[in-house]
Amino acid sequence: MNAISPPLSHLDWLEAEAIHILREVAGQCANPVLLFSGGKDSLCLLRLAEKAFRPGRFPFPLLHIDTGHNYREVTDFRDRRAAELGERLIVRSVEDSMRRGTVVLKHPDEPRNRHQSVTLLEAIEEFSFDCCIGGARRDEEKARAKERIMSLRDEFGQWDPKNQRPELWNLYNARTHKGENIRAFPISNWTELDVWQYIQREGLELPSIYFAHTRPVLIRQEAIVPANVTAPNGDLLNTPKADEKAVDLQVRFRTVGDITCTAPVASSADTIDKILLETASTTITERGATRLDDQTSEASMEQRKKEGYF
Repeated sequence: MNAISPPLSHLDWLEAEAIHILREVAGQCANPVLLFSGGKDSLCLLRLAEKAFRPGRFPFPLLHIDTGHNYREVTDFRDRRAAELGERLIVRSVEDSMRRGTVVLKHPDEPRNRHQSVTLLEAIEEFSFDCCIGGARRDEEKARAKERIMSLRDEFGQWDPKNQRPELWNLYNARTHKGENIRAFPISNWTELDVWQYIQREGLELPSIYFAHTRPVLIRQEAIVPANVTAPNGDLLNTPKADEKAVDLQVRFRTVGDITCTAPVASSADTIDKILLETASTTITERGATRLDDQTSEASMEQRKKEGYF
């Protein structure tokens, strides 16, 4: 008698769906790229790409749009992980766009996250990418909940939530006209808890910044802001104001991005098991309390996506 296979877990189903999407991108798109920052979601994408395409090379390079103000722990991990996999990593920086004059900051301390859309569109044009694979998830933010799995961007790189293709019966259309671009989101249906459960199951290594550690911080409008952080480009960021004093606090990061707008949370979770317990009990989305640039209407996620953001 044939042995009966055990039923698939919810992670098995999510993994299978994501692998199917990655293979659809590879099959339908001429020149795709996978967005890889070194963060936890993009690390899950790397593992999924390994399962989809190994033992061959990935059918796409890796791309990171760096603000110049990303956390060194994450950029160092990004470089090391890409080298371990033997995959091509392309890095383009907002500072490149600043030198070209296509990005102009209102003031030197302005967060650079929203300007990544300019640098991304420039990279898409430079390499003629027709699809960018990203790790965005619908549970992160209400604008991202409107995304299709294969999200169409027009010839100007803009997203129109009212002009997207139907995806009935999990049929995905990644075909584009010249100049258009697809943003593909293989883990769109995952939650933050799913991501951490997958990281645990797969034994994925992560940047240390995701685990509880003690660091000097400032408390600004109920948000925790890392104090006196030196960026990879040498800039000293988040220096205390005249009426502020840095205090040492045990924190961890739920999501990472530009130093000036990514806040940690108070936490003692220094293992994945503890993070899973903490994540299961929280009532605030990871971006809701930790991405300071999402808090203003000017920099709202939906507006940034219409301008070409991830």
